[in-house]
Amino acid sequence: MPKSSSAEFSIEWGGRQLTIRTGQLAQQANGSCTIQYGDTVALCTATMGAVREGLDFFPLQVDFEERMYAAGRIKGSRFIKREGRPTDEAILSGRLIDRAIRPLFSDTIRNEVAVVTTVFSHDQENDADVPGLIGSACALAISDIPFEGPVAAVRIGRLNGEWLLNPTYEQIITGDLDLVVAGRDGKTIMLEAGAKEISDEDMAAAVAWAHEQLKPVNELILKVQAEVGKKKADLVSPKTEEEKIEHEELEKVLQVARDFMKTREMATLFANPLKSKNDRKAAVTKLKAELEEYLTEQNVSKENRRAALDIADEFADQETTRMILEESRRADGRALDEIRELNIDIGIMPRTHGSAVFQRGATQVLSSITLGAPGMEQTLDTMEFQVKKRYFHHYNFPSYSVGETKSNRGPGRREIGHGALAERALMPVLPNRESFPYTIRVVSEVLGSNGSSSMGATCGSTLALMDAGVPISAPVAGIAMGLASDKAEKNFKVITDLQDLEDGQGGMDFKVAGTRRGITAVQMDTKTHGIPMEVVRDAFTGARSAINRIIDKIETALPAPRAELSRWAPRIETIKINPERIRDVIGPGGKIINKIIAECKVEIDIEEDGMVNITATDPDGMKRAKQWVEQLTHEVTVGEIFDGHVTRLMEFGAFVEFLPGQEGLVHISELAPHRVEQVTDVVKVGDAVKVKVYEIDHMGRINLSIRRVDPNFKPMEQDRFPSRDRKPGGGGHRFGSSRPPRRDA
Repeated sequence: MPKSSSAEFSIEWGGRQLTIRTGQLAQQANGSCTIQYGDTVALCTATMGAVREGLDFFPLQVDFEERMYAAGRIKGSRFIKREGRPTDEAILSGRLIDRAIRPLFSDTIRNEVAVVTTVFSHDQENDADVPGLIGSACALAISDIPFEGPVAAVRIGRLNGEWLLNPTYEQIITGDLDLVVAGRDGKTIMLEAGAKEISDEDMAAAVAWAHEQLKPVNELILKVQAEVGKKKADLVSPKTEEEKIEHEELEKVLQVARDFMKTREMATLFANPLKSKNDRKAAVTKLKAELEEYLTEQNVSKENRRAALDIADEFADQETTRMILEESRRADGRALDEIRELNIDIGIMPRTHGSAVFQRGATQVLSSITLGAPGMEQTLDTMEFQVKKRYFHHYNFPSYSVGETKSNRGPGRREIGHGALAERALMPVLPNRESFPYTIRVVSEVLGSNGSSSMGATCGSTLALMDAGVPISAPVAGIAMGLASDKAEKNFKVITDLQDLEDGQGGMDFKVAGTRRGITAVQMDTKTHGIPMEVVRDAFTGARSAINRIIDKIETALPAPRAELSRWAPRIETIKINPERIRDVIGPGGKIINKIIAECKVEIDIEEDGMVNITATDPDGMKRAKQWVEQLTHEVTVGEIFDGHVTRLMEFGAFVEFLPGQEGLVHISELAPHRVEQVTDVVKVGDAVKVKVYEIDHMGRINLSIRRVDPNFKPMEQDRFPSRDRKPGGGGHRFGSSRPPRRDA
């Protein structure tokens, strides 16, 4: 096929070039471009397929593809060298892009749309997720796919009080903020943040500063679209005369349904507070039944009746929003800033290392803790790095939690995303590895869900960690803030503790987690084309009040982490040894360390600096293993006394193992306080003997004595001479000396 003309567009952004190239790669996609930031390069494509009949949602699929070659790496597995299923990090990057672009599609689209970001080059400094989001938005903008862009994203960090635009990995680690903002025209479409307890005011200021940095990128996308963009496809207008007739008939039915809904209003839906999720579902179900009955009486076809039933859901959304905006009243009767009833149960599982149930309204989460040895850390083999994690949170969302019947096929993208959010929220308060060397796994089981189970998992994780005796620096709580808005009237109200009916069109799901001191995690999605800064600030203000109230409840249930670990949790003993003695513990081919592990039933982890962590559930095994390691690495000094056993006999003396793997010579003259003619007259192989170190020669050889153990021992004349100089084969000949042996006095 002929080569298409390519074009290149660049701006300087954060001290680096941001470059978009079009018309060069993936020319058969509806829209494609490459994006480069630093030496990180990604290909972003957007394709659209046919209509999927029978769907009641927009079938958008967003994927983020990591390639190990992008960073010059080969997969670490010995048996699998090609990329397999996406890593959790790739899934989280894909969700980041999805949450930013999805609100800018019409919810009436039923054509399949796929957006794929493939990383071709990675410079180990610039994360590919933000460039991938910008490139994906550009690919959609220049395609014929209906998309109400542009949208851009930026990463903000803070180091020593200074804001950083698109910080490097190292700057993120050393700083106290990692914030990604997606939006345009000063309105926020998506937020994602991890922070080290920064204030609400500072977080809002970071979002505001981010919008200033987004302007040149959105302008760049508009420029690319103006020069190379395709005309958008019309997926709504009927194409044939038959389609026009069907469309007009359906529009008439929908208007009839809307007129009927106006007659129902308060009398049917919210005449009384609907306290439970089932009450609200029942009210909407009743509304749909009445609508279908009415449409049947009007001789509406079955197909059009089915399409018109969506008007009942639309009406429920509108009425929920109207009540909040006009009456400051919610479906369940709560005030706008009121949290549902909170219930906490601590330590309810008898054999876990820590557990807790946190319940807010109908959202119920059981979190459990497992403490493991340092060697149980998780190794992440990603495109960017191979790193280890000592704390990880897993989130499970079974279908029964929402009263549905589905098979369990393992964690999906949503479960991975919610688990990562709760994990991020707790990271800043965890003890460091030096003071608490355990590997920590938290599992949150969602037993009931109706509004922000991820924040329920955050609260449950805090309680379970405290129940396990993990010395976290402060309890962390989380809350989901919602929004009722009227775009035409530019009217909005922020609500606390979002649930079911309140998460409709014109709303948002604004999750905030933190301690009393500040914010540790943020995640925001919206079903609008962006929320203004005023809403962002109000959300942080409302979240702060709610978080403090939840922490009050947590501290009432458990004021502080338990002083002792669970009796079922393993204990860790830490020993510091000379790094040069590590090989003595490990032994040839790991023979010695494996023997200790097997015989003492422990786990042993050795760091390069000589830090040895011994993990065990059996106190006796722990004691034996610790003594074993200490003996293997003991630095012997003159004057020490040991219990040993005879391993070998020679004419000139006996070798005694006095520490594991360490032998010394007891010369024949040191076997007894009297003259010994033959070694076998005093000892034999296997005898237990008590020996004293009386000399370590210049070669590091250890000379032992049995007779000097006696506290009444008095040196003889021969004791003034080094025993290692005695020659083998004679009762007292010195090595390297022709002088005859002295007689005992």
